[in-house]
This record gives sequence, C-alpha cells and structure tokens, in this order.
Amino acid sequence: MQDCVNPEQKTTMPAIFFGHGSPGNVLENNQATSMWARLGKELPTPKGIICISAHWYTQGVGVTSSENPKTIHDFGGFPAVMYEMQYPAPGSPELAAKITSILSEEGAVLDDSWGFDHGTWCVLKKVFPKANIPVVQLSIHSGKPPSFHFNLGRKLAVLREQGYLIIGSGNIVHNLSVMDWGGRNSCFDWAKIFGDYIRNAILNNQPESVINYAKFGPEAPQSVPHPDHFLPLLYVLGARTSEDKVHFETNYVEYGSLDMTTVVLS
Repeated sequence: MQDCVNPEQKTTMPAIFFGHGSPGNVLENNQATSMWARLGKELPTPKGIICISAHWYTQGVGVTSSENPKTIHDFGGFPAVMYEMQYPAPGSPELAAKITSILSEEGAVLDDSWGFDHGTWCVLKKVFPKANIPVVQLSIHSGKPPSFHFNLGRKLAVLREQGYLIIGSGNIVHNLSVMDWGGRNSCFDWAKIFGDYIRNAILNNQPESVINYAKFGPEAPQSVPHPDHFLPLLYVLGARTSEDKVHFETNYVEYGSLDMTTVVLS
C-alpha cells in the first residue's frame, strides 16, 4: 500500500486534466487507460485528490463531504459488469472543509448527497486502482462564465503545495451528437483545428484564449456544444504555477469528435 504524503514534506503536486472519453474505457486496456495507469505509478503519492468532473454540473458550488462517498453509475447501455463496479476510496471531510473555506466567497457548500460519478471513478480506477487515497469532488456551477471557473482553479492552487492533486475530467472536444460510431480512429477536421488551438494556447501560457474559447470561430460550437466537459480544463489551468512545465498525453481524437488529450502540469 502506498504511504500518504508526510504533512511536513514540501511536495507540490501536479495538476492534470484527463480527457476521459467513454465510460467504457474502464473495461479496456487501450492507449489512454495504459497512460492513466502509468501516470499513477509515476506520480508522487498525493495526500488527497480534488476532482472537478464534467458530470457534476449544478447550480452553485458543491463539495462532497461524505467520509465514504458512493460510486455513481451515471451512464446507460454499457455491459452489466460496469454497474457492479465500485471505487471505494474514502472521502475527506478535512479536505472538503479546506475547499469550502478557500471558496467561501463563491458560496461553496458541503454536500453529502453526491459521490464519485464516472468522470471521476472511471479514471481513478486506472490511475489509483487501490482506491486508498481520499477523494473530494467539486461541482461545476452551471450559471457562471468560464472566467469564474478559471479563478476557482487559481484559488485552489495553494492546495497543490499542501500535497493535494488537482484533476479535471472532461474532454477538450466533446460532441456526442455527431460521433462517428463506425470510426473509432477518425477525427473531424474541425475537431483537430479546435484541439490544436487549445493546445497551442496552453503551451504558450495564454489562458485568456482558453477562457474565451467561444470566440475562436465556427469550430468552437462544434467542438463544445455544451460547456460541461470543457470547463474542468479551466480549473486545472487556473491552478497552473509559473514553475510548471506542460506536456500532453494521448493527443488524439476518437469517433471523430472526442478529443482524448490529457494535460499534465508539473
């Protein structure tokens, strides 16, 4: 079993945005999930994990406060075995209290009704399969502009210095309505154009270009018809420090319109 980080140890944890794609990835050993597993072995062990998932999209800012969060099977049409899967990682009331204190001006409140949705557990089951690291989810306030979410990430950045891993889970390009179900390795031209734009903005440390993604051009609404999967990226970019180096993992698109890029800041 991995040991938790010593509270006195000065370890600044990375901030990572995972392109999570289909929930069915949890059953596969593919390019993305193999990378997730590798990252879990390479990362220093976090004291706890703060996850912003595309699939907890609310009015207000919620923070999971349960000591034993439930595993939420928020998907349909997948093999029965997926509905039996559990991710029994503990919660952390202590970390939840830290987050609500940091985000008090934004009205963050404790929430014991939510748990780990598939944007969280389907990724973490590959990254940290032992499920022995405390996890707290932060909801996405649906009524706020992109700049709000970026600024929340900036406020949460201090927790990286305390040994906490900040992750966002979504997709840079996520358009289910036009997916090419017959072409897993396909990529629409507009998806590549938009993905390249966002990756270049990240490489050049131009967060304003990511925040204002909707102004990019016609590829933006095609790539982000709804902001839920895009906004987790802004929390991670908000938590970026001047010392961070950036690299991309699994820089490819599936089914034409699912960008699987993972962004690692460390």
